[in-house]
Amino acid sequence: MLKKPEPVTPTAAPAPQPAARPPRYTFGLLQTPGPAGGGGGDAAAAAAAGRSSSSSTGRPASGSGSAAAGSHHTASGFTPSGGGGGFTRESYFGDKSSNAGNRSLFTVASAQSTSSLKGFNDTRIGKTPVSTTSSSRNTRPACKLRTPQTGHSVTSSSAVSAHVASVIVAVVEGRGLARGEIGMASIDLKSPELILSQFADNTTYAKVITKLQILTPLEIIMPNTTCDKGSGTKLFTLVTENFKSVALSTVQRKYFNETKGLEYIEQLCTPEFSTVLMEIQLKYYCLAAAAALLKYVEFIQNTVYAPKSLKVIFKGSEQTAMIDSASAQQLELIINNRDPRNNHTLYGVLNYTKTAGGSRRLRSNILEPLVDVETITTRLDCVQELLEDEDLFFSLQSVISRFLDTDQLLSVLVQIPKQDTVQAAESKITNLIYLKHTLELVEPLQGTLKSCKTPLLKAYCSSLDDSRFNLILEKIKTVINDDTRYIKGCLNMRTQKCYAVRPNINEFLDIARRTYAEIVDDVAGMIAQLGEKYNLPLKTSFSTTRGFFIQLSCEGASFPNGQLPSEFMKVTVMKNTYNFTTTDLIKMNERCHESLREIYHMTYLVVCKLLSEIYKHIHCLYKLSDAVSMLDMLLSFAHTCTLSDYVRPEFTDTLAVKQGRHPILEKISMEKPIANNTYISDGNNFIIVTGPNMSGKSTYLKQIALCQIIAQIGSFVPAEYASFRIADQIFTRIGVDDDIETNSSTFMKEMKEITYIMHNVTDKSLIIIDELGRGTSTEEGIGICHAICEFLLSFKAFTLFATHFLEVCQLDALYPNVENNHFEVQHNRSITGNYNKIVYTYILSKGYTEEKNYGLKAAEVSSLPPSIVLDAKAITSHITRQIWRKQRNTAESLQQRAMHHLATRLVQTARNSCLDSDHLRMYLTGLRNRYEADCLAARQSPQTDVSI
Repeated sequence: MLKKPEPVTPTAAPAPQPAARPPRYTFGLLQTPGPAGGGGGDAAAAAAAGRSSSSSTGRPASGSGSAAAGSHHTASGFTPSGGGGGFTRESYFGDKSSNAGNRSLFTVASAQSTSSLKGFNDTRIGKTPVSTTSSSRNTRPACKLRTPQTGHSVTSSSAVSAHVASVIVAVVEGRGLARGEIGMASIDLKSPELILSQFADNTTYAKVITKLQILTPLEIIMPNTTCDKGSGTKLFTLVTENFKSVALSTVQRKYFNETKGLEYIEQLCTPEFSTVLMEIQLKYYCLAAAAALLKYVEFIQNTVYAPKSLKVIFKGSEQTAMIDSASAQQLELIINNRDPRNNHTLYGVLNYTKTAGGSRRLRSNILEPLVDVETITTRLDCVQELLEDEDLFFSLQSVISRFLDTDQLLSVLVQIPKQDTVQAAESKITNLIYLKHTLELVEPLQGTLKSCKTPLLKAYCSSLDDSRFNLILEKIKTVINDDTRYIKGCLNMRTQKCYAVRPNINEFLDIARRTYAEIVDDVAGMIAQLGEKYNLPLKTSFSTTRGFFIQLSCEGASFPNGQLPSEFMKVTVMKNTYNFTTTDLIKMNERCHESLREIYHMTYLVVCKLLSEIYKHIHCLYKLSDAVSMLDMLLSFAHTCTLSDYVRPEFTDTLAVKQGRHPILEKISMEKPIANNTYISDGNNFIIVTGPNMSGKSTYLKQIALCQIIAQIGSFVPAEYASFRIADQIFTRIGVDDDIETNSSTFMKEMKEITYIMHNVTDKSLIIIDELGRGTSTEEGIGICHAICEFLLSFKAFTLFATHFLEVCQLDALYPNVENNHFEVQHNRSITGNYNKIVYTYILSKGYTEEKNYGLKAAEVSSLPPSIVLDAKAITSHITRQIWRKQRNTAESLQQRAMHHLATRLVQTARNSCLDSDHLRMYLTGLRNRYEADCLAARQSPQTDVSI
């Protein structure tokens, strides 16, 4: 608890009861509690008794919904305010029913014992779910709460820290005829942004799983009806299987209430984003998810948002392209498969952001590329202007790099602490300094953008022309010193917090600060005396964990008797430095901490009063946060383009890339990689790629997908010319690894991945398939490849299919939209003439590969013993002769092939022909003549049916 200042009168008055204590300040529309004390002991004891009682008694099953459950736990002494000193707060939900009763609604759906649940719930600041369920189907490990509390402060940008899980998601599915209609609501506890989604999904629930993978949630909330009677719905089962390490909680279905959800959003949505209410009024399922999520966040996560403080946005699934989690992993979009710590990923290639918000936005865009051409073009215009105007680029980058995490700053400012603690007070003071630092950067940012020409940069410049920025800053400066600012270093920042408030505003604060200054001076004087006493060059140092301590360099220091004086204690050695303290210094540190608590307490009172005055204007920071993160990402795109030759892409109905390069390979390779051309259109939308092992097939396929993603997020691409068709989904099937967790063999994993593609493919998809059917026998693999290719050929999706089965290449004779490409290799005979050396050119050419037995050639140049290679060649030659002798080629099969070829050409002509009557007649005559010639050749061909 925060310690109150000493009373002026020598005899302290009895502490008043908390119920009679007036609120300390008004924050928005809610009143924050006064300090705990006085009569709070009874409430605290009752809370402790409630926790003890609840841990020793059984809990009723979730989903009963009876009033008895709520009354039972109210009687057990549970205090919904988190054990805080006897203070009762009204929820922003407008629901004044018993909070303890509401607590009984939440269930942790995990296979944990009662004891493990007890340990799990103890981390939730004294709030334990009243009912728990466990299922034998769910073997999820016990999860610890990783949710950051309101006491955290804003730090400088860090791409790693920006991706720590802090998102809570609620998911609900329609029932009956509405099954497949999904509502989702998510909120990031580090950012005051409520994101709503509603969309129709198929039986694979691919969209739900993909969206959850992108959000990387800390916790998922679902209705308890999804796992009633020991058997979960298909959606619940899929979520459980795909998110084993994520805490999964269930809430009674009646709290997924769309009416309540709309009410909560109306109460919490900031006026700047109130237009979202028009979008979501009829989106019943996302409103229902929002209702359960907001109530859960308040009562379980202990997080309360002030009224009119949340940014609420609606995201439909049609606004972005979908990339499933397996494709994101195989393409190494965010995480490198070999070493998760290195940045050899697409994110690593493009990430030159300077703020945490910019890096989060980049990550989100890579996983969910845009599909709106106008929005993409607007971003490309900005990147082009930044590349053409060098002064604008460097001046804008200089300003952006000074911003802190504005999203997290907003989140801390709009959350109301349920208890007045030292941590809460220090956090508010720190973040007010961060707010001042941020607002002081608005003017230079706007000044930099004034000379911009592109519409998006002009729009951001106009959005910063808001009088509220100056109004808030002026109000802050009336209370906070002008020279108070964000400074790196814990001791420097502590000094800034101590002297943040101007003098003569609070008399007790001025006295406490003088006391603190005297203690610091005494510390410095005492250490100087010790240095003189022992004739040692002692230095005063500070850390947040130890406070003030003494530092001594090992170099040039001579100790009496070769040892440190016995007065020095808690000695540690780091590199060439001794760190230690003394008994007197420990006592002075305690006095210093006590003085700091007094300073923070009284500064907190002043800060809270200031925040209550500026709170109604603070929502302009949402615009600032959006502008900073977007500008940071665009600067990162421009920075990437300056390091290599990138070109601005066009968007047409054709995928055409001239001299395209693999972006990741280009960054990590010492030499410039070989560039290749790509052309895919409606007329040849199925490309079969062949070539020997290690010739570059997989790299080329990944290159196409990565360039497509780069283009659709609004960046230039590594090529000389690039044109793309907007892809609504990007699928990949790459790799031949098995999966122990799901008990899937290599072949079974292949089939699962290809089944997912077949269920979700559309005419606008981009499909990358590498090495399909290699996990089974050759005959079966070829058959599966043929069948799947013919299925995909029924769509207009752009497909690149790499294979070693040369039999699949014959599809170009049956389907006019199939095209064969291959990677060339050269053979150089060694000087001795013993073997051919394979030289990989990595150049893509038309047609399928003419190479035979290239696996044996690769084995020959490896460390495989020569005798094994010779045996393998002999066996391969024998098997090949048998296969050719068994082949059966009849006149009937040749005639059927000629008929199929004629039919496909006629269908293609009927669909796409733009020829006039005369030329069309000539073309059809030519098709007839070719068909007659093929049929004649079939009748004259010799029939073979030879077997051994």
